Amino acid sequence: MSTTSSFRPLLAKVTFVGLLALSWGLDQRDESELLPEGNESFRMREVHAEVGIDFRHVRPSFDPKLANIDAQIAALGAAVSVADADGDGRPDLYATNSAFGEPNALYVNRGEDGARRLVDMAAEAGVADLNVEGRGVSMGSVWADMDNDGDEDLFVYRYGYPALFRNEGGLRFTEVTAGSGLERWMNANAAVWFDADQDGLVDLFVAGYFHERYDLWDLETTEIMQESFEFATNGGSNVLFRNLGDGRFEDVTERAGLSSSRWTMGAAAADFDGDGLVDLYTANDYGAEEFYRNRGGGRFELYDAGLGDDSKSGMCVALGELLNEARLSVFVTNISVRGYLFQGNNLRHSYLAEGAGFQNVASGKVADCGWAWGSQIGDLDNDGWQDLFVANGFVTGDEGAGDYWYNMTKVGGAASEVVVDAANWPTMGGMDLSGNERSRVLLNRNGRIFTDVAEAAGVTDTYDGRSVVLVDLFDRGALDVVVANQRGPLLVYSCEPPAGRHWVKVSLEGSAGPTPSPGADPQLRRSNRSGIGATVEVKAGDVHTVRVVDGGSGFCSQNERRLHFGLGDEERLEEVVVHWPSGRKTVLRDLPVDTTHHVTEDAP
Repeated sequence: MSTTSSFRPLLAKVTFVGLLALSWGLDQRDESELLPEGNESFRMREVHAEVGIDFRHVRPSFDPKLANIDAQIAALGAAVSVADADGDGRPDLYATNSAFGEPNALYVNRGEDGARRLVDMAAEAGVADLNVEGRGVSMGSVWADMDNDGDEDLFVYRYGYPALFRNEGGLRFTEVTAGSGLERWMNANAAVWFDADQDGLVDLFVAGYFHERYDLWDLETTEIMQESFEFATNGGSNVLFRNLGDGRFEDVTERAGLSSSRWTMGAAAADFDGDGLVDLYTANDYGAEEFYRNRGGGRFELYDAGLGDDSKSGMCVALGELLNEARLSVFVTNISVRGYLFQGNNLRHSYLAEGAGFQNVASGKVADCGWAWGSQIGDLDNDGWQDLFVANGFVTGDEGAGDYWYNMTKVGGAASEVVVDAANWPTMGGMDLSGNERSRVLLNRNGRIFTDVAEAAGVTDTYDGRSVVLVDLFDRGALDVVVANQRGPLLVYSCEPPAGRHWVKVSLEGSAGPTPSPGADPQLRRSNRSGIGATVEVKAGDVHTVRVVDGGSGFCSQNERRLHFGLGDEERLEEVVVHWPSGRKTVLRDLPVDTTHHVTEDAP
């Protein structure tokens, strides 16, 4: 086949994708805040106190040399993740604090017999006191069964040294950081577990934000800031640690092709191109997003895929499916403040399997969510279409202290040598910088129109939102949205879909043991016990959608391992296809709805 003839199908695909993106954008009308027809009874009720949560994030404080902009440098650290920490089949919540002496919380689910109760057991479990001088403060956490023994282990990344905890069972954890190969100073702000080399053991990707040469409590220089607001590459190093299977990890970053110092804020891993290998996607502050295509054997290729032209200040990487075409989408939040800086969020549909790249179709309310941070994609109203929840707001200032945005624009226009030195930034004091912003609840109406129903549904808080997770805490068949707020409470919004809508949940268990199998035949490979990196495809009438078991996603967050699918009026589940991270596939047909199906990799 000639070069010209082989190019024509790809050109046709790209043209089609471009027209689809255009039609999607034109369909983003300015919808009202009212609930769409058929959803009049949909509500989101805030229940954190009702279920026993009493947690408020405390921010860090750094070297007095940074006092002029301490409020914005210390504006990170409120994070939450989900795991079954005690192995009882119910999801638990782990929330981070970020000030020395302030404990993290592990809210263990005691929701048996219809109860709705969470109890903080972090101290008893040995995972509370992680904010310690000389060691660092917590920025977030991710869970995985790192040794394939059936218990979920915990990794906490910090500005400082990270902490790795092995789950001993019975809600007992032992810190095993020393000797693991992870004991290094990193000002980390994201981490993801995923099996990069298909050996059945989850590897660990950790992303640096401020450069690792800086101890933010004892600085020799104030030249710690980004060199550019658009093209900065002087951030912390990103590192891939390969799991060796005996509690030890090896730095394979350079060999894997994942070296970057892009001020990474968010990361997620999934098989975006359908080749059976789990790829990596990162959102970076002050510059372009990066997509690393897995080429096998733990080797990655930085692949442009159309990301560079409209990347700005990426905060999170949320994964989901918004078209009902069983096609993965990526939502990356940015800064949108009309009159000062309007970057717009990015919503990218993956056309990698067709030989094209990612197509950004964000517009209207999807693009404009204010200063957006954490987000997740999931079916909040069980209508069969996945929706968007977005948390917003940077620094809420003191009443009457004024707005810092004008000062920020002066820095933004300065030369690199001025910007990089924190001492040159105007004093912030108690001024406001995009504070008091409400969350967005964007209901997906047909894959092209999204309606912001936050106020009508009952989401009215204006805290400085950061981390967002999706979890069915009490097995209701509906999602709860948990939001960690900077200097604010840990909120739980209980979604209450209209009555009569169906759903299904899928829980996965990989069959790998503790011994890795490098170079094994694809038919003999096994997936990590947590099932992290698996993609589950569901078909039920007009519903044809996918979800990914994530080892970390959004902004400093990790969703429940069980995957929830709304089915609307569909009463028959035609097919469930599990694409395992080992490259294997499981197909199940004619399963009942309104229940949870546990799928093991080696089952017939």
